[in-house]
Amino acid sequence: MIAKVSSCAVVGLGAQPIEVEADVANGLPKMIVVGLPDTAVQESKERVKSAIKSAGIPLPSKRIIINLAPADLRKEGPAYDLAIGVGILGGLGIIGDVDPKWIFLGELALSGELRHTTGILPMVIMAKELGYEKVFLPKIDANEAALIDGIQIMPVETLTQLIEYLQTQTGIEPFATHGADLMRKPRESLYDLSFVKGQEHVKRALEIAAAGGHNILLSGPPGSGKTLLARTVPTILPNFTLEEALEVTKIYSVSGLLPPEQPLMVERPFRSPHHTTSRNALVGGGGWPKPGEISLAHRGVLFLDEFPEFPSQSLEALRQPLEDGVVTISRVMGSLTFPAQFILVAAMNPCPCGYAGDLEKECTCSPFAIERYQKKISGPLMDRIDLHVEVPRVKYEKLIEPLPAEKSEDVRLRVQQAREMQLARFATLNSKSICNSDMMPKEMRELCVLDEGGQDLLKLAVRQFFLSGRAYHRILKVARTIADLSGVEQIGSQHVAEAIQYRFRAE
Repeated sequence: MIAKVSSCAVVGLGAQPIEVEADVANGLPKMIVVGLPDTAVQESKERVKSAIKSAGIPLPSKRIIINLAPADLRKEGPAYDLAIGVGILGGLGIIGDVDPKWIFLGELALSGELRHTTGILPMVIMAKELGYEKVFLPKIDANEAALIDGIQIMPVETLTQLIEYLQTQTGIEPFATHGADLMRKPRESLYDLSFVKGQEHVKRALEIAAAGGHNILLSGPPGSGKTLLARTVPTILPNFTLEEALEVTKIYSVSGLLPPEQPLMVERPFRSPHHTTSRNALVGGGGWPKPGEISLAHRGVLFLDEFPEFPSQSLEALRQPLEDGVVTISRVMGSLTFPAQFILVAAMNPCPCGYAGDLEKECTCSPFAIERYQKKISGPLMDRIDLHVEVPRVKYEKLIEPLPAEKSEDVRLRVQQAREMQLARFATLNSKSICNSDMMPKEMRELCVLDEGGQDLLKLAVRQFFLSGRAYHRILKVARTIADLSGVEQIGSQHVAEAIQYRFRAE
């Protein structure tokens, strides 16, 4: 007897329906899984057999063939266990025909319990889009699945419980929650701008970077506060919208980094990979490509400390994502595109010893060593960084200053207002951009209008510093953000002047 059950496969950040066919017939006792399964799917045979026995159902001496269609799509992971088990039970006649509008997801333990499964969110999104009515999945993943409205989420604890439901339509109640409720969680952070003494000009640069989504490079001697300043950036970014939170949650769900007790990412991600991180780990990759650190930092911050110490291949691989906001990874079996819209915050010392230009400690590096160290970062990559900021040593008087510094929450309110101005401006053009760094040249012609003084100043800067076309456009974007923080529509000469000073070091 052949039984058919619906399941799902994760492909990149999306999903594709899988039909599980179970043929139970007379023959040599054996279970075979076909349909391009990987090792984890092949091993599901033993998990499913033990789970069925644990449910009190003896397996007869039959030949069981499991087909996962379409056969040309590689199947990986244990998410098919539940569907295979239901298919076998249907083939044995233990349960009747399963509604084709029901979909089954989840890994089975040998005892018949259901375990946490990765990639639940994109699979439930696909199920809703294709018109499925119910999704049966592990109870531990119900919170994540219930973020999607318009489809019934059926939380299952054990295979025995599911068998009872399929036989009697009782024993499992639909699970419901709402993502907006989870978004009300208060912001909590171990870092705050008020913890940083001095460095007011660096805080101003971080505010501009957060308001416009601009990349920033912090350069200064050891102990000047570069890492602490970088870690405060998420605290001044605008709150997640529900759409952004779902977008980021999908990435973490597919990557297996979403804790079961945290079904929704409510804080902007902050990723800080070590400088020994490989190229594939940074941009994504593998035999079947998975998201890398730049995708895990989507809608958040990617912090690269000791910037010149990263392998040159890893750094050069950032050039296309920084420009396009996506990364495309190609393999023999196909190409996958992952989102990568993040704020790059890089930190570096000015030389190998770290004290070049320091007024209080002498640098021990030769001019050649300093030049070689700084040239580890290529010109095209530096060109994609909008703000170049010096972070000097903090004076003792600043460290013991009793007056409280401005808190992150106060800065975040100004950043939020600037972002709202940008969104309203983009709405007039029906643009999908969400911040100034996303602007395309056509949008810049409409939205970056300079007064006469600003035009003259920018023309002088282009000629004096021999600015590239990319640098010209990035200065315009930064000036647009500075004007937004001031609450004005037209970009003035003072906005352009401040934007140029952040470009001076790079040129």
